Amino acid sequence: MKISYNWLKQFIKTDWTSEQTSELLTDLGLEVEVVEKYESVKGGLEGVVVGHVLTCEKHPDADRLNITTVNIGQEAPIQIVCGAANVAAGQKVPVATIGTVLYDKEGGEFTIKKGKIRGQESHGMICAEDELGLGTSHDGIMILDENLEPGTPASKVFDIVSDEVFEIGLTPNRADAMSHYGTARDLRAGMLQRGVNIELITPSVSNFRVEMRTLKIDVSVEEPALAPRYCGLTISGISVGESPAWLQDRLKAIGLTPKNNIVDVTNYVLHELGQPLHAFDAAKINGKIIVKTLPEGTKFTTLDDVERTLHAEDLMICDEKGPLCIAGVFGGKKSGVSEGTTAIFLESAYFDAVSVRKTAKRHQLNTDASFRFERGIDPTITEYALKRAALLIQEVAGGKITSDVVEVYPKKVEDFSVLLHFSHVSKIIGQEIPKDTIKKILVSLDIKVNSVSESGLGLTIPAYRVDVQREIDVIEEILRVYGYNNIEFSKKFNATVANSPRTEDYKVQNIIASQLNSQGFHEMMANSLTTAAYAKLSTVLKEEHNVTMLNPLSGDLATMRQSLLFSALEAVSYNINRRNSDLKLFEFGKTYHKYLNGFEEHKHLTLSVSGDRNKESWTSPQKPTDFFLLKGYVKAILARLGIDKISNAPVQSDIFSEGTSICYNNDTLVEMGVVKKSILKHFGIKQDVYFADFNWDLVLKIISGKIKYNEIPKYPEVRRDLALLIDQTTTYESIYNLAKQTEKALLKDVNLFDVYEGKNLPEGKKSYALSFTIQDNTKTLTDAQIDKIMSKLQQSFETELGASLR
Repeated sequence: MKISYNWLKQFIKTDWTSEQTSELLTDLGLEVEVVEKYESVKGGLEGVVVGHVLTCEKHPDADRLNITTVNIGQEAPIQIVCGAANVAAGQKVPVATIGTVLYDKEGGEFTIKKGKIRGQESHGMICAEDELGLGTSHDGIMILDENLEPGTPASKVFDIVSDEVFEIGLTPNRADAMSHYGTARDLRAGMLQRGVNIELITPSVSNFRVEMRTLKIDVSVEEPALAPRYCGLTISGISVGESPAWLQDRLKAIGLTPKNNIVDVTNYVLHELGQPLHAFDAAKINGKIIVKTLPEGTKFTTLDDVERTLHAEDLMICDEKGPLCIAGVFGGKKSGVSEGTTAIFLESAYFDAVSVRKTAKRHQLNTDASFRFERGIDPTITEYALKRAALLIQEVAGGKITSDVVEVYPKKVEDFSVLLHFSHVSKIIGQEIPKDTIKKILVSLDIKVNSVSESGLGLTIPAYRVDVQREIDVIEEILRVYGYNNIEFSKKFNATVANSPRTEDYKVQNIIASQLNSQGFHEMMANSLTTAAYAKLSTVLKEEHNVTMLNPLSGDLATMRQSLLFSALEAVSYNINRRNSDLKLFEFGKTYHKYLNGFEEHKHLTLSVSGDRNKESWTSPQKPTDFFLLKGYVKAILARLGIDKISNAPVQSDIFSEGTSICYNNDTLVEMGVVKKSILKHFGIKQDVYFADFNWDLVLKIISGKIKYNEIPKYPEVRRDLALLIDQTTTYESIYNLAKQTEKALLKDVNLFDVYEGKNLPEGKKSYALSFTIQDNTKTLTDAQIDKIMSKLQQSFETELGASLR
């Protein structure tokens, strides 16, 4: 937001420098990011002086050039070669002296230098008005008042406006400061706190008069919730044209381009008071003004000549034949003010902030009006701003006010009531501020003190302070005006170290993140906001479980994610498209779900692996990533966390073409597998992606129990191998479970290390080579004990599974 210092000083008469003012504004929370210099003529005509042409003779070697001698207030006149046809002796003219910098229409600069033109020296330039930036004419040089003294700076002759402009980084909550008046109001409060007693001057509307009642346009508001207050009046007999210089300079200083005197006044009042206005050509209004919504799909052409399709919730300003304007956002092409306009209907309204924001986002329009409406403007100045604008229009465009103010205000917007406790102020700020100082600050911010007691104050907050509705907000206001820099800090600092368990979430995350990083993984952090369409890619995810945003930034960021898979695939696709196809990514994040009984959040750890295992090298051949590599990473994480009482189960999620689940006490701990080709195709990924999803909440629950330690066995373990011929339908899982049931005490592990299917085997059979690890923690096993265990296992396999030794 840009604030003109000259404009600001119309509200506060101060002799403070711009540096002092910007420092105070920053302390008040209106951070001044930069102070820029503005001049109505770029360069301020520095180096341009009044010259008196003493002689003028034809150039001996050029028919269109003249050689002049010019008195510019120095001891001796200078010679200037001039090509203007209207130059003559005796004239007073503007002269750009050597070293002067002039600017063209595009802002490009050129410097006046001493030179020779066709053999004749020239020590400056006699200027036309377009060369100085004072107009567009280039018919000849400017002829000045003959009474001017030679050497007089041109900046004094032409009354060049010089200004300083503050670029304020306005935070969204400070809707009250989105104008010069609002900024001045804050500045006054800050100056009062610093002992500068200064008055806040507001523009007077005491001269407002209805001169004739010849053009009344009635107003009907069908959506009072979306337009709580609506005012309007008519002005007839106006003349649309260029605005006067003072008005144009005000707008140019803050980066606006003047259009015509009517539009310029509405923009002026918007930036002066923070109240958006809109002017309609009265001749183009059929019947009365109707504020309402229109059916879904209605077409409407805006001022930028774009035909837009309206939403059923878009609030529109209409007449009896159709729409005229998108309320609070953008005007319509057909009802706008043009050069032929002689009467206008001037609108000043207070529209619902949420409605305006949704409409602006839907149509991707960001105007000065919508910027203010969607943050919340002051509902109490609607009529005042209307009268202020009407008087300015009369001043710059003539005309007469030809109707009373038509106002629809069925329910007054109420102020807020807050109870402030002095003890809370001291507790939050950390320092006791005198009660009189607190009251003085609050009064300077237009906050009314209704009641005073030993313990606190009963306050009424003005409606325009939409960000001050709680006690903590009031304390923040007190603190920023009192000054953060005025809060004293103790020279002694005490620090405490909190004792947190080893299983604290952040500690476990750091352990696993370090492990994955050492294995070549990169951590990613994706936006929790995503598109609702992703829920359609899996039957496990339900669209009705989507948590949707009320005011989304865009359609792609309208829903909280139900799965971390899709954000991971977005990252994989992004990298592959930039020729980085060998990927190992992990992410700690949350998913969000809406159920009948409320909302839920679940934390996850996900691994995404794709491409080759290692970079291309002459020492080792490239090998593509596979499921077993991913499984190894998963098992390593579980081993690091000490989670060993796990079992395998079929994967339930349909995001995998092949996969498995790891369970703990019948709860799914990890799902992993190969992501379906149909899902990868949606992201433009052609290579396999292996994905693992940890239920991190369950992980933390498992490891949060009491840690148990077992002594390392003193006695050796023994390994025995069996090669079994089994049916093709028999799974390794069934063999593993049967072995564990057969020998519960001494069998420590079962491992499948070879599978064979092919020649020399009976039809419908396959061969499994398994190793069995046996150990007794109390003594060394004998051969007889080992053989007995292996015989018992073999007999179980033969009886239960129909297996035989190869």
